[in-house]
Amino acid sequence: MARNEAETRAELIDPVLSAAGWGQVENSRVAREYVIAPGRILGAGRPQQRLILDYLMLYRNRKLAVVEAKSEDKPLTEGLGQAKQYAEKLGVRFAYSTNGKGFYEVDMQNGVEGEVPAVPSPEVLWQRTFATTSVLETELTDIPFESNGGVFGGRYYQDIAVEKVLAAIAGGKDRVLLTLATGTGKTFVAFQIVWKLFQSRWTKDGKKVRRPRILFLADRNILANQAFNAFGAFPDDALVRISPDDIRKKGAVPKNGSVFFTIFQTFMSGHDADGNEAPYFGEYPPDFFDFIVVDECHRGGAHNESSWRGILEYFSGAVQLGLTATPRRTENVDTYNYFGNPVYSYALKEGINDGYLTPFRVRQFLTNFDEYQYSPEDMVIAGEVDENHVYTEKDFNKRIVITAREAARVKVFMDLMNPYDKTLVFCNDQEHALLVRDLINKYKKVPDPNYCHRVTADEGAIGDQHLADFQDNEKSIPVILTTSQKLSTGVDALNIRNIVLLRTINSMVEFKQIIGRGTRLFEDKEYFTIYDFVKAHHLFSDPEWDGDPVPPEDPGPPKPPRTIDPDKPSTERPEKIRIELAEGKVREFNFTMTTTFWGPNGEQLTVEQFLKNLFGELPSFYKNEADLRRIWSDPLTRSELLTKLGEHGFSMVDLGKIQELISATESDLYDVLAYISFAAPKKTREKRATSARLRVAVQFSDRTRDFIDFVLDHYVNEGVEELDPQKLPDLLQLKYGGVNDALKAIGATADGVRDAFFDFQKFLYEESVA
Repeated sequence: MARNEAETRAELIDPVLSAAGWGQVENSRVAREYVIAPGRILGAGRPQQRLILDYLMLYRNRKLAVVEAKSEDKPLTEGLGQAKQYAEKLGVRFAYSTNGKGFYEVDMQNGVEGEVPAVPSPEVLWQRTFATTSVLETELTDIPFESNGGVFGGRYYQDIAVEKVLAAIAGGKDRVLLTLATGTGKTFVAFQIVWKLFQSRWTKDGKKVRRPRILFLADRNILANQAFNAFGAFPDDALVRISPDDIRKKGAVPKNGSVFFTIFQTFMSGHDADGNEAPYFGEYPPDFFDFIVVDECHRGGAHNESSWRGILEYFSGAVQLGLTATPRRTENVDTYNYFGNPVYSYALKEGINDGYLTPFRVRQFLTNFDEYQYSPEDMVIAGEVDENHVYTEKDFNKRIVITAREAARVKVFMDLMNPYDKTLVFCNDQEHALLVRDLINKYKKVPDPNYCHRVTADEGAIGDQHLADFQDNEKSIPVILTTSQKLSTGVDALNIRNIVLLRTINSMVEFKQIIGRGTRLFEDKEYFTIYDFVKAHHLFSDPEWDGDPVPPEDPGPPKPPRTIDPDKPSTERPEKIRIELAEGKVREFNFTMTTTFWGPNGEQLTVEQFLKNLFGELPSFYKNEADLRRIWSDPLTRSELLTKLGEHGFSMVDLGKIQELISATESDLYDVLAYISFAAPKKTREKRATSARLRVAVQFSDRTRDFIDFVLDHYVNEGVEELDPQKLPDLLQLKYGGVNDALKAIGATADGVRDAFFDFQKFLYEESVA
C-alpha cells in the first residue's frame, strides 16, 4: 500500500535530506545552522489564508529553497505548482517537488528545471544562490535576527524587506526606499536592519572602528516615541531620545550614543547666542550619522518644497532609508524621485490576502441633511450666512457649524456600535473634534467620564497619555478618540474595531493611511467597520486604490518658493457660521444606511464572497431554501445541522459573528444562512414571533398558548437557542417553578408539552411569514 504524505515525508524524504546535510531545527533564526523548518506557515488568520510549507530550507539566516512533498503514489511534479508559488512569495531561488522517489528542481531565477537526484547540501545551495554576494552583504545577513529569545519572529515579507535593504547598502546605494502597507510592521523592519548594522559595526566609511551612529527621524512625537520603545533590545546607553527640553537644559545636542530618535521639528528649532535662528541639526558634523531612517517619508523631508529637506541634504553623506505605506502617486512623487524606486513593496491587498491585515466592511450613510440652505426660521448664532448659498459637505464644520446635525450623526453611529469597541472618529479640525467628543460623552451608554477623549495637537502631553491608554490592550478606557489629523497615520493600536469618517478625504494617500488604522490584527478581530458619512467609499472605486505604481505626470518647471510680504496685512480666516435649526427640522433628520463589503483590491464583494474570505466555504448541507426551512423547522434536525456546521468550522460563535457582520442581530440564525446562501430577505425574530402567534392562537389551548407565548418572548430576546429541546426544562422552571407545577398549569402530560414545544416552531419559519 502506498505511503500517505506524512509517511512519505518521514520514511522517504527526511532521510534523504538528512544525508545531504540538512538538519531539522525548529528555531529557524539560529545562526549558521542547517535548517529545515517543516510546517512553516505563511500568513495568519483562518486556515484558508495560510500557505503551509512542507520544507523551508534555511542556512546562515537565508532562505534557500522550498520543498513541496506529495505521497509516493502521486506524480513527481504533483506539487510543482505549489512549490513555485511558495518560492516566488518567499523570494527564494530554488523550488523542489518530490514524491519520495525523486526530486524535481526549478531555478526561479533563470527558469531552468528538471529532475535531480536529491536536494543539494546547504553549502552547495548557498554557493549556487549567493556566489556573487559581496563580503559585506554576507557579514550583515549572517548576523541573526533579534527575536527576544525566540518570542518575536519576523513575517516572511519582513525578512525579505530586511534582506533587500541590506543588499542595497552592501551594493553602495545611498538612498533606499521601502513601501510597506500600514500595519505590516515598518518599525519592526527598521529595527532589524539597524540591529544588524549595529552588531556588525558597519559604518559608512567601512573602517569598523566603532558602532554606527544611526538617526531615526519622524515628523510626530508619537512615531518617534513608538520607535524608541520598539528598539528596547539595544543597550540602554545606545539609545538617545533627542528633545528640545534636553538640548536647552544641557546647552548642546546629545552626541554620546548609537541610535538617536527625534522629529524634524526638533531639529529645525534652535537659536544662537544672539537669538538668531540656528537649527539644532547644524550642531552635528555633516558626517556624524552613518545611517538615517526617515519614517513616513512621503510626508516629510523628501518633498522638494519642504523646509525639512535641508536636514536630509545636510546629512547627505549618510545612507538614508525612507519608509512609506503609499505606492507612487502624483501627490508623493517627490518621495520616489528622492529615494528612487522601492527595493521591496508589500501592498495592503497582499496583507489582507495573507491574513496579516484585517478586511473591512463599510456602512455608508445618506441623509436628508447633506446640504443646507438658510431659511428664516433658523437662527444665526455667529458669522454671516449667505442666504443664497447651498452649503455642502465640504463646507460643514469648516465654514458652517450646525450642532444638531453633528448630534444626529453621533447618535446614529453610537446606536449601531458595540459601546465597548475601540473607535477612532476623524473630524474636520480640532474644534470639530472637540464638539464631537462632547456629543459622544453626552450620549454615551457607558458611565465612565473618560469614555471619549480628543487627541489633537492642542492636548499635548495629556492627549498623548489618552492615546497611550487607548493603545493599551489591557485597558478598556478610553473607548473612543476623536481627532483631525494627528491619528491618521503611524498610531500602533491593534484593537480598533471602528473608524468613523466625519470629514471629507480628498487624498488617496491619506485615505489609505486612515483605513490602515483599523487593519491591524487582534485576538477575535475578524474585520473592522468603516462608518462613512462623507461618501469617502467612492475612493475604493479609484484605480489608484491599490494598483501598481504609476509614473507621475510631468510637473513642469519647479515652482518658485513662497515668500511672505511683511508689509502686507495678514488675511484672517472669516468667523465660522453657527446655525441653530428650527425645532421641526431637528425632528426631521433621516439617515439611510447601506452596508457593503470590500476586497483587498478595492473591489466590492458579495456577502458570500466576503464571508468566504473570512471563514471559508459554507458547507452545503441543504439543497435550497425550502430544504433549509424544512431542516430548521424541526428542533432535532436543526440541532443536527448546527452540529455539522460546527464540525466544519462554523461554530455558534462564528455564526454569531456573521450575524453581527450582516447587521442581523435581531434576526434568526435561519435568516443568516438563508441570506448568505440564497440572498433571501432577512426578517426579525419579532416579526417571526408575531406571525407565529396568529397560528398558535388557533392551534393550541389557552393554557398551552400561554406557555408558548412565554417561549416566544425568550426567543425574541435571546435567539434561536431558546428553542432547543434541552432548554425546555429550564423554560418550564422559569415560568412555573418546576416541571410538575408546569404540567398541572398547562394541563398536559410531559409528552404533550414536548410535542407542543416542537410543533409550534414550524410556524416561525413558514414561507408566508411577512
